[in-house]
Amino acid sequence: MLTDALIYLAAAVIFVPIAQRFKLGAVLGYLIAGAAIGPWGLRFVSDVESIMHFSEFGVVLMLFVIGLELEPRRLIEMRKSVFGGGALQVGLTGLALALAAGAAGLGWKAALVVGLALALSSTAIAIATMNERNFLPTPTGQSSFALLLFQDIAAIPLLAVIPLLGAALVASGGAGAEEPGWMAAAKAIAAVVAVIIIGLYLTRPLLRLVARTNLREVFTAFALLLVIGIAQIMSLVGLSMGLGAFLAGVLLASSEYRHALETDIEPFKGLLLGLFFISVGMAIDFGLLVSQPAMLVMLLLGFLALKLATLWLTARLIGVTSRQRWLFAILLSQGGEFGFVVFAAARTVGVLSSEWAALLNMTIALSMATTPLLLLLHDWWMAHVECASGERTKADEIDEKEARVIIAGFGRFGQIIGRLLFANGINAVVLDHDPDQIEMLRKFGYKVFYGDAARIDLLHAAGAAQATLIVNAIDDIEDNLLLTDIVKENFPKLKMIARARNVTHFIELRARGVEIIERESFEAALKAGRHTLEMLGFERFRARDMANIFRRHNINAMESLIPVFKDEASRVSAVKIGRDELDALFARDREQFESEHSSKGWH
Repeated sequence: MLTDALIYLAAAVIFVPIAQRFKLGAVLGYLIAGAAIGPWGLRFVSDVESIMHFSEFGVVLMLFVIGLELEPRRLIEMRKSVFGGGALQVGLTGLALALAAGAAGLGWKAALVVGLALALSSTAIAIATMNERNFLPTPTGQSSFALLLFQDIAAIPLLAVIPLLGAALVASGGAGAEEPGWMAAAKAIAAVVAVIIIGLYLTRPLLRLVARTNLREVFTAFALLLVIGIAQIMSLVGLSMGLGAFLAGVLLASSEYRHALETDIEPFKGLLLGLFFISVGMAIDFGLLVSQPAMLVMLLLGFLALKLATLWLTARLIGVTSRQRWLFAILLSQGGEFGFVVFAAARTVGVLSSEWAALLNMTIALSMATTPLLLLLHDWWMAHVECASGERTKADEIDEKEARVIIAGFGRFGQIIGRLLFANGINAVVLDHDPDQIEMLRKFGYKVFYGDAARIDLLHAAGAAQATLIVNAIDDIEDNLLLTDIVKENFPKLKMIARARNVTHFIELRARGVEIIERESFEAALKAGRHTLEMLGFERFRARDMANIFRRHNINAMESLIPVFKDEASRVSAVKIGRDELDALFARDREQFESEHSSKGWH
């Protein structure tokens, strides 16, 4: 195991940076790495099938994270794009490919399965490519995501219908299925219901218990247990593991633990997705490519031509701008991971022959490798067109769906800020690490997420790269300063408003370049002092002026301490000077006040 891990890591570290250097993209780098170390390359790895099965958990984790980003409310908002545009694309592409498969000599059952399976695209490659190009938040990226989402959903009935087709073949003397179709459908429905129950009623209480341990590794272990367990439930009944993980993610999208789950799973998702692409590269059968090159070239070119054409037509029908239609088509042009699963199931029940299954699997693998190349060709062509016409491509306007404000810490200080924002219709991503506090606040309708804000991965998940400002309201001084350092280093454009516990904390924040700082008790204590003066007989305007004088002097005194804060002797001297200045200032004010209002008897 350690030797295999060393080989995979070394291949990724060598080939992916080279691919990135030549602007081929990370996905193609992984595919090349897999081909290099696989059975048709250096032969460091021979058991490709077992590696592919293991690495499919990368796709599962990716779909879980996608589900976490998609609350049921947003899914409802996207229903037209998902179910309208998605059904249109799968229908158009599936029909065109099914007709082509029928013309190639396949029976109608096999042609139907092949057409619908090849209509599905690779969620892993499409999402990874869009993330590389920062394309996902754009309107065209969101349209692509909607279609990918429908494809993942459409995989359920497609996988469910294959045993029924196999059962039909049994009746006509063909290969048999192990169980009746109605029983498989019943098991599938039961599995989906079980996932919904787990996501809605069992997961949150368990997450709350685990969070109270304050052990990050235990929380990470539970997150992996949750995803793998749900994937296994779906796998046992013959359904897509990825779809079960996606459904679980959607059910937890409104949970306060959403960001913590996402950030804990992200590293495993990235590594396993890379391993999945490597396994696809290893699965490319160059022997088949040598023995039947003409057939494979015809299949690949025909498949890409039909899929690109139908995707371009779909893009036009769903309103994608003319400049982006070919990009949209290329992003979704490849075959998908579910194709391997569908063809294996179809071969098992006798719907598809082993020879055709091998050719189609090879076609999918090659199509995955062509996507980065087609994107490079598209970029070159667009640059050539723009240069010839003297025009510049106008970037898509990013449809910002995340909140512009992040509030780190939602105790007594952060709550006031949050309530003020919410009352004025301003959404905020709120981060807090107290499970009991979160549970109480959520009862009152606050959208609070569990997690330690002083973690760069959690800040990325909360949208720090796109947010306008962050309110640093963390109670603990060390964590407060740690968050400040992380934000200043990794998100220099993100503005900060910070909470200070005391003078030392204030100076530490100012020394780090934070401009807007509020001491949590200073203004309240100053206002109480004003009321004290008023109750002792001072006129209101006079009490206010005295408080303002004190505020200005206090702030100036602390600003003067910043350059000498690390030098104890200079700091003590500055404090004494500041105190003497304040005494002299108040003495003059007191003398002036007494001379003007001696009749009132205040001395």
